[in-house]
Amino acid sequence: MSSAAPPVLSVVPSRALVDETFRVTVQNLPPGSAVTLHSLHRSEDEDLWEAYGHYVSDQRGSVSLADDFSFGGTYTGKEAMGLLWSMRPVPGSPKGLRLRKKNVCTPQLVHISVYDGHVEEGFTERPPLASVLSERWFIGPGVRRVEVQEKGVRGTLFIPPGPGPFPGVMDMWGGGGGLVEYRSALLASHGYASLALQYCAVGELSSASKEFEYFETAFNVLRLHPLVSPDRVGILGLCLGAIITNHLAAESTVIKPRCCVCVSGVHICPRGASLTGIYQAMVENAHKTQGDENNHEIWRYRLLPIPDDPDNKIDVEKINCPMLLVNGLDDQNMPTVEAAEDMAHMMRTAGKDHLLTRIEYPATGHLIEPPYSPHFRATKFIKKSTREKVILLWGGQTKAHSDAQEDSWKKILAFLQQHLYSNDPTRAKM
Repeated sequence: MSSAAPPVLSVVPSRALVDETFRVTVQNLPPGSAVTLHSLHRSEDEDLWEAYGHYVSDQRGSVSLADDFSFGGTYTGKEAMGLLWSMRPVPGSPKGLRLRKKNVCTPQLVHISVYDGHVEEGFTERPPLASVLSERWFIGPGVRRVEVQEKGVRGTLFIPPGPGPFPGVMDMWGGGGGLVEYRSALLASHGYASLALQYCAVGELSSASKEFEYFETAFNVLRLHPLVSPDRVGILGLCLGAIITNHLAAESTVIKPRCCVCVSGVHICPRGASLTGIYQAMVENAHKTQGDENNHEIWRYRLLPIPDDPDNKIDVEKINCPMLLVNGLDDQNMPTVEAAEDMAHMMRTAGKDHLLTRIEYPATGHLIEPPYSPHFRATKFIKKSTREKVILLWGGQTKAHSDAQEDSWKKILAFLQQHLYSNDPTRAKM
């Protein structure tokens, strides 16, 4: 390729929150040039992730990801953010990888480059025409990160910039355990004091009531923080976190969340069960586990059919706050859509269907993450009971799942805005 001036690659803004869009353009190409736009990220686990799209420059010698079609690569069509959401491990990587930010105080660094021709492999072995470094942050300017070890509760509190007080969100993840901070950091960047809660280990506390009290205590630690509005605190949970959210909203006499968001969760849980009991219910039905053509484990059938016995379900008829359920129609880990239908029936019977908002996305799997995160169809998982390492099938198709992540995050923020910032928390419908 030859031109009067070297190609100019631009990424604007080069530094942004992970849920913000950027604009990628190339100029000074010869008209009609075949080029490849490529992204590369090295994770904190030292794994390499990449995405790429094939373009042809217009008569002005320009390419714009927002305006021009990708004719091939890890994504096709007009996709301004395709270089992020279609990322996948580079060829030769271990199977079942998942990209998750551990240190939210540093950015995700993404190298974006343009190459001559339509390239599909060997990117690191050839020189790019131009490269730009993009910083993607989960934590915005001025957000404070505070480690929490209070009244037995462990976690991290993220506080927005400014004098406060702020609405609060208790943020809980799934059965993989550990402390996951990145969604809370992002929520704080949108104006919510968010507590990323670390679960107590299975069997760590002596009884189901003690485990229940742990979550109630955590909620009150957040609610009573001097920079939190005590009557404007909600709960956001995914997977196991959503089960716990349903349980707290229905059964707790100690806390009263203003609203709740449940992502990829169910209400199937023996009443009065501990965390150990929830896991045990899954283990007892392990014979229902299925596998796909790659021998990835499918767990959704462990909880089917939806039980008729009310003693095996959370009594969601007791819920008195607005609830948002976000689910994928291709969830292969839990029967979330069937459970949502049963929850809706139970709440309708109790005259509380006005409190429930359901969003369901086609070809979308279990792991619904913040926008522009890569799609993880199947990843490694360590079973709690045996410590066996398996690969679980979460489900979803990359394009549809990524669209769902972008849309659901907007709707989650709108729901929280309506019920935690609004002075009229009457109805859940958006």
